[in-house]
Amino acid sequence: MPYLLYSDGCGNIFEDTSLYAVGRAGWDAYPVEAEDWIELPVGGNLYELPGRRGIGIDVETGDMRLCEKGWAVAAFIPPAHTGLFIAAYETLPDAPTLPLFCYTAAGWQDEKFYVTAVRVEPDIRQEAEGYDEKEIKEGTKHLLSAYPHNRLVKHLMDNCCQTYTCPAARNLSMGRWECPVPTSPACNANCIGCISFQPEEETIVATQDRLTFKPTAEEIVEFTVPHLINAPYPIISFGQGCEGEPLLMWETIREAIIQIRKHTPNGSININTNGSKPDAVKALCEVGLNSIRVSTNSALKHIYTPYYRPNNYQFEDIIESLKVVRSYGGWASINYFVFPGMTDTVEEYEALRKLIKDTDLSMIQWRNFNIDPDWYLEQINIPEVGELLGVKQLQDLIKEEFPNVKYGYFNPPIERIKGNFDKDYAHH
Repeated sequence: MPYLLYSDGCGNIFEDTSLYAVGRAGWDAYPVEAEDWIELPVGGNLYELPGRRGIGIDVETGDMRLCEKGWAVAAFIPPAHTGLFIAAYETLPDAPTLPLFCYTAAGWQDEKFYVTAVRVEPDIRQEAEGYDEKEIKEGTKHLLSAYPHNRLVKHLMDNCCQTYTCPAARNLSMGRWECPVPTSPACNANCIGCISFQPEEETIVATQDRLTFKPTAEEIVEFTVPHLINAPYPIISFGQGCEGEPLLMWETIREAIIQIRKHTPNGSININTNGSKPDAVKALCEVGLNSIRVSTNSALKHIYTPYYRPNNYQFEDIIESLKVVRSYGGWASINYFVFPGMTDTVEEYEALRKLIKDTDLSMIQWRNFNIDPDWYLEQINIPEVGELLGVKQLQDLIKEEFPNVKYGYFNPPIERIKGNFDKDYAHH
């Protein structure tokens, strides 16, 4: 088993050879099976968790105890991987709230960092080594000069690509794959873990600034049509991390889709959404929306609602939106926020089974939940979690019962949806 990692508070990480690393699910720490550790993938990072002491298994006695040598350490695992355990630690009374990242269990063995994770997606579209800085710089310059009056292109290149190094915006600058299309400055949910807007008085900070204007259909069409015509495996995706809820701008999106399809039948048109407006989804499907990805932290209404804090919609609407897309023959995914100890309870498993049956779901995107674990459980008021299956076993059980439901991390292009989804699919 890997050894526990700790940080000295000055940016240095050490291994504690007196303790084996363990994982956390819900509120509790658990030993991790050897096969659940993988080498930290390229593009992953390690974090110090201030005000938190790591929990490990004593090499001599086999008992669990705290590491008092420094602060606990967690890993950020890159896209295409799903974490199986959270980092195990005890939080001291005055510890700061952690920022909105994922905190996967990590350890050290044979001169390498290890994490508790599984790769759920062969697609390489956000691999760190796939980005060419020179090409990104040139592509950014080209887009800004090609569309000098397009506010959306400016937002995507100046903010997303250059300031936040957003993987989707960087891919757009390189002229490939999925093109992000943020459209909405407003939102009809008040997610406690929102990455683009947090109230001043909140202890957590949004990781980026939100779009400040409403793009026109013309601005959308101007740069998305060339992308659909020229990019390999092209997708355009409404609904990004730098905006509110795209369905609030459905009329503009509908107009844009109509215009886009006059120019080209190529590629896939997708929306990432909270699924709050099934009627709007229907209107988009009628003009050619190909796929939807609805975000949820749970298949259970009583876990969903205190996290999303929806305005003028409810959990039932998100189920309806998935059904609408399937009724038009479209592709319906859920962006499923995986939180070990919550996602893998027996109660959640039963609810997920029901959701899959009710909606005829196409795909589950097993995405890591970027949130401070203690803070989240307190916010949605979960003093203890139910019986656990384990994330890996949950994935296996669902796969066994619903072999047609695809697993992954990204919205698939139309070629993959219509072709052989499971063939060794990677871009070259």
